[in-house]
Amino acid sequence: MSLPLEGIRICDLSQIMFGPCGTQVLGDFGADVIKIEKPGSGDISRSIDRFAAPGAESANYMGMNRNKRSLALDIKSPEGVEVVRTIAKDCDVFVHNFRPGVIERLGLDYEAIKSINPDVIYVEGSGFGTTGPLRKKGGMDFVVQALSGIADGNRDPSGKPQLVPVSGADFSAGMILSQAVGLALFHRERTGLGQKIEINLLDVYLVMQQQEVTQKLLSGNDFNPLRQDPMDVFETRDGHIAVLAVLRPNPVSDICHALEIPDVTQDPELSSLEKQMANRALYRTKLGEGFLKFSSAECERRLEAAGILSSTVLSLGEALEHPQVEANGSLIELNHPTHGTIRTIGNAIKTTAVRQIALVPPPLLGQHTEEVLAEYGYSAERIAELARERVVAGDSRNAQGTPSPASVATA
Repeated sequence: MSLPLEGIRICDLSQIMFGPCGTQVLGDFGADVIKIEKPGSGDISRSIDRFAAPGAESANYMGMNRNKRSLALDIKSPEGVEVVRTIAKDCDVFVHNFRPGVIERLGLDYEAIKSINPDVIYVEGSGFGTTGPLRKKGGMDFVVQALSGIADGNRDPSGKPQLVPVSGADFSAGMILSQAVGLALFHRERTGLGQKIEINLLDVYLVMQQQEVTQKLLSGNDFNPLRQDPMDVFETRDGHIAVLAVLRPNPVSDICHALEIPDVTQDPELSSLEKQMANRALYRTKLGEGFLKFSSAECERRLEAAGILSSTVLSLGEALEHPQVEANGSLIELNHPTHGTIRTIGNAIKTTAVRQIALVPPPLLGQHTEEVLAEYGYSAERIAELARERVVAGDSRNAQGTPSPASVATA
């Protein structure tokens, strides 16, 4: 089956999450992603997994690096930089997420790559942007949550700001990266021109708050639906249920009737939305009595019948076993060279033109070193020489389970 990005080659120096989950999307749809990693350790995400057995591949890494080829290369060495330039000269897209200043010191900045590949699409990811007072500040998702207003908008009942346990900006930045590359490829198809693309996590978290930002700038008010509308999680007889008392003339009254409890909106202290929010503890206590009468499933059935949006609160494990996830085909299987069959989440894009994304498992570190270098004209002798100099490293075992040339050279 033909995939839409077949023939597009990506030189990918990104690591951890932001860049890798974006280039994985491109690989899913056929792009040849050459992932350049540090010999010996590779992408930092290979070692970020406190649950992995010693020597086993990290689940963090495997979740974001399918459909790629791994080239283990020391890009701090002059010879390693020359290899990158050789690949970059013939690639369509060049991606990195080093801190500003690092790529310039390596001589792999946009102007340097453009000088050898004028129509390249060059993507630079950062935490806070490439200019301004925070340009050199380390930018992880959870740090940017604090700066962007996300943590402040997620205060616990005591008023303490809380971090969200999902790397929303990292993932969203990766999706924006893949979107931007698609737009740039289309632009190049029309004009023949390449371009530089910059994406930073701070921008992404602000863009994710489009409603909130616009409200703040227009009126000066803080828009937070969890603070301004009765959206709550209630304990049931056997778990918890999320309930959205919105989008109806008197949703709270409808909830009371569904749960067969007295209508709390008849209480003067809870007779309006404003009073329900001002007296949140009383509101939660009175409605909570109704939810405790039933199981989560029964509560959800009753609320659905009344037109109230709700859902039983599931753990991630329970969510993955939900029949809707199976119906959506959300999970995929990959045949990993050391783990055997692994299951992971697939791609959220469903299209009639592409019935199945590419399903090549995440590569072992250096698995494709010799293969990639040979494609760029490096002889076996030169590859062995680079391996002896520790500029490159290959997989310690090839597909047949025998040592590869580079691993022999470094043994």
